[in-house]
Amino acid sequence: MARPRLFLLDATAFCYRAYYALGELATSYGQPTNAVYGFVNILKKILKNDKPQYLGICFDVSRDTFRQKKFAEYKINRPSMPEGLSSQVPIIKDIISAYRIACFEKEGFEADDLIATLAKKAQENDFDVQIVSSDKDILQLVNERVSVFSPYKDTGTLYNIEKVKERYGVEPRQIIEILTLMGDATDNIPGISGIGEKTATDLIHTFGSLDELLENLDKVKAEKLKSTLKDNISKISLNRELVSLDHDVDIVFDPEKLKVREPDYAKLYKIFKELEFKKMLKDLPAIAGTQDDTPGLGMVDAAGLKLEKELVLYYQDGFFAYAGGKGMAQLGSAQIKDIFPSVGIDKSGHDLKKLKTRAARQEGCDLQALGFDTMIAAYLLNPSKPDYGLCEVAWDYLGCAIDSRRLTPEAACDLIFRLRPVLEARLKETNLAKLFTDIEMPLVEVLADMELAGVKIDLGLLKQLSVDIEKQLIGLIEKIYALAGGVQFNINSPKQLRQVLFDDLKLPVFKKTKSGPSTDEEVLESLGKKHEIARALLEYRKLTKIKSTYVDAFGPLLDRETGRLHASFNQTGTETGRLSSSDPNLQNIPVRTEIGKQVRKAVIAGGKGTFLLSADYSQIELRILAHLCEDENLLAAFKKGEDIHRFTASLIYGCSEDDVSSQMRETAKRINFGIVYGLSGYGLARDLKISFEEANTFIEAYFLRYPGVKTYIEKQIERARSEGYVMTILDRRRYLPEIKNKNMGIRQFAERQAVNTPIQGSAADLIKMAMIGIHRRIRKMSLKSRLILQVHDELVFEVPREESEAMVSLVRENMEKVIELKVPVKAVIKRGSNWLEMEEVA
Repeated sequence: MARPRLFLLDATAFCYRAYYALGELATSYGQPTNAVYGFVNILKKILKNDKPQYLGICFDVSRDTFRQKKFAEYKINRPSMPEGLSSQVPIIKDIISAYRIACFEKEGFEADDLIATLAKKAQENDFDVQIVSSDKDILQLVNERVSVFSPYKDTGTLYNIEKVKERYGVEPRQIIEILTLMGDATDNIPGISGIGEKTATDLIHTFGSLDELLENLDKVKAEKLKSTLKDNISKISLNRELVSLDHDVDIVFDPEKLKVREPDYAKLYKIFKELEFKKMLKDLPAIAGTQDDTPGLGMVDAAGLKLEKELVLYYQDGFFAYAGGKGMAQLGSAQIKDIFPSVGIDKSGHDLKKLKTRAARQEGCDLQALGFDTMIAAYLLNPSKPDYGLCEVAWDYLGCAIDSRRLTPEAACDLIFRLRPVLEARLKETNLAKLFTDIEMPLVEVLADMELAGVKIDLGLLKQLSVDIEKQLIGLIEKIYALAGGVQFNINSPKQLRQVLFDDLKLPVFKKTKSGPSTDEEVLESLGKKHEIARALLEYRKLTKIKSTYVDAFGPLLDRETGRLHASFNQTGTETGRLSSSDPNLQNIPVRTEIGKQVRKAVIAGGKGTFLLSADYSQIELRILAHLCEDENLLAAFKKGEDIHRFTASLIYGCSEDDVSSQMRETAKRINFGIVYGLSGYGLARDLKISFEEANTFIEAYFLRYPGVKTYIEKQIERARSEGYVMTILDRRRYLPEIKNKNMGIRQFAERQAVNTPIQGSAADLIKMAMIGIHRRIRKMSLKSRLILQVHDELVFEVPREESEAMVSLVRENMEKVIELKVPVKAVIKRGSNWLEMEEVA
C-alpha cells in the first residue's frame, strides 16, 4: 500500500519571485497584487496537477533568525521586504486560510527550517514528502522518501537522489558540503576564496566528505588551495552551520490539520472580488445561492398585489413583483400598467433606473414612486467598490454567498426585501439618509428620462468625418513607414513597434514592461523630442481612437425607431459622486482637437423649431475650493468677479493684472486647476515642460499668496488619516483606507484623493441638485423641453424655440441658486443648432 504524501511549500520564496516577475499588477484602488496573483497561480497548479491529500505552507517571519546571531552579515545584502510586497503577505495568508490549508511560521526560523522539521516528522510518521521550492539549499533534504520540485523552467524539475547527483555530482546530503565551501551569494554567505562549484564538487569527490577533507588537508595537491583551506577552518565551520537546515524546530506535526479540505469558496469569492481577479472568480465553482435559504415565496395572483403599499420589483425575462410575506407574481401587461404608474405603491428594486427605462420601452409605461434602490444605497455607503451587483451587495450586508448564475427571481426579490431595512439603518447611522432620499433617489428618475430622450446625431456629418480621418490615417501611415526607413510594419503591434523604434532606429528606452520596452503615450511624448516618428505615432493613435470610439461607433448604436443615441448615465461609476456615461461614453469626447470638435458638431437639435441649450458651471471646483478653504484672497477674487487665472498669475508673478501675458495666465490656470487634483512639482514640470525647480517655485508662490488653500489641504489629509474618510458639502463620504498604506506611492495617491474628493464631489452634488430642480420645474410647468446630456459641470437641453426664454431663466436660477456658497455661483448659458456652434446667452 502506497504511503501518504505530504506536500510542503516555501511561500516566502514564491512571494518574492512573483513580486519581481509579474511587474506592477494592482487593483483599481492601488493595492499591489502581483505577489498574490503569482502565489495563487502556483498554489492552484499544485492543487490541480498533484491533487495532494496533505499540504503545509511555510513562511519566514522576519530576518531576525538564529543565523543572524551566529553571523551578523547573513542575508544583509538583501534589502528589507519592499512595501509593495509586505502589504500583500497578509492577503496571501488570508487566501491560504480560505483554502483551509495548514500554515506554519515561527519567530527565529526560516521557512526552510520549518520544511526540514516537517519533512523529518512526516517520515517518522510513515509519510513520503514532496517539497515545492526553487532554492538549491533545500536539496540537502532529498532522500529515498523526500523529493523537491522546482516549478520554474518549462514544466519544472523534480529532484530525486539521481537527479541531484546528475545536476551537482554529489549525494543530496553533500549539498551542504558544497555550499559550505563555495558559499551562497543569495544569502550573503561568503565562500572560501578561489573555490567555486566545480572545485568544491571535485574536493568532495576526491575526499568523500567535508570532514575527510579537513582531516587530510595535507593531501590537497594545489599549494595555494591547501593554504587557503587551512587559513579558513573556522569560516568553514561557521558556513556549515549557516547552510545546514534545522530539523528540530518546535512545531507540531498533526496529519489531521495538514489534510487538504474543501476550500471556503465564499471567502475566496470575497477576496478575489476585492482583488479584482476576474479570471480567478470565473474559475471558482458555483456557490450555492440564497434561493436555497429562501422560504417558499409562492406565486400569487397579481391582482392582489395592487392593494399593497410596498412592492419589490425585479426583471428576469419578464417583470416580477413581490409583496413580502404575501408572495410573488409575474406581471402581465395589464398588471404592469396598473401597478407601475401608481404613486400610492412604494417600489423597491436593484437598479430601478434600468427597470424604469425597460418598462417605458417595452410596455409604454411610466414607473412611478421609486422608493428604495438597493444598488444606489450600497454605492452611497461605500463608493469605492468595483461592483454593485445584487449578489455582491447581498454578500456585503447579509453575508449571503450567492452565485449570480443561479439567482432566481424569487431569491432576488427576497434579497432586495431583506436588504432594504439593513441599508436604511446603515444610511441613518452614517448620516447619509438625507443625501439618499433628497438627491440620489430623485436623480434616478431624472437619469431615466435623459436616457429615454436620447440625443439626435447628424449621421451624414459623421460618415464624412470618418472618410476624412481615413484619408489622414493613410497619409500618416505612409509618413511613419518613411520615417522608419521604408520599413512596413503593423503600427498597432507593440512588438513590431518596439523593433522599429529601439532596434532599427536605436531610440533610447525610457521605460520597460514585462514584454520589453514600453511604447505608451508618455514614452512617445518623450521620444517626440528626439524623432519625428514618435510625434506621427501619437497623432495616428489619437485619430484611430476617436474614429473607433466615436465617429464609427455612434452609427451602430443609434436607435432604429427614434434615430437617436440613447447612452447610459451611471450613478455608481465614480468614487467622488460624479456621474459617468457609457454605451457610448459621451463625457470623454475630446474638445481641444479639431476632430473632437467635429464630433460635438454631430450632436444636433432634434427637429425643426428646436435648439440645444448648454448650461456650464463656471470654474465651479475653484469656487468650491474657495468656499471650503475660506482663503481671503480667493474669496475676494470671486466676489469681485475677477478673471481668477489672471488674478492668480498677477499674485504669483508679482505684477499687475494688466501686465499678465497669455502664457503667464495659462501657467496660473494649470496651477489653479492642478492644486484641486493634488498637483506636484513633477506633474507641473511635465505639463508646462519646465524644470522641476521652476515648477516648485510656482507652487510655493501659489501657497504663499493663498495660505488658506495650503491649510485646507493639510487639514483634509489629517482628517482622512484620523477618520478614514472625507466628505462633501452634502456629507457624501469617500473612505480612504490607503491613506495609511506603507507604500509611499499608494499613500500619496490617497492623500490627493482626500484633497480632491470634497471639491469634485461637492461639484457633483450641486449639479445633481440642479438637475432634479430643473426636471421638476419642467414637469410642473408642462414644458416640452428636456434634459438630454450631463457632462461633468455642463447640462445640455433640447428646447423648443417658444420655450427659450422660460428655459434660460429656469436653468440659470436653478443652477446658480441651488445652494448658497461663500462665493457667487455662475452658469454660462449658450444655445445653438448643434453642440459645437453655440452662442452665449446674456
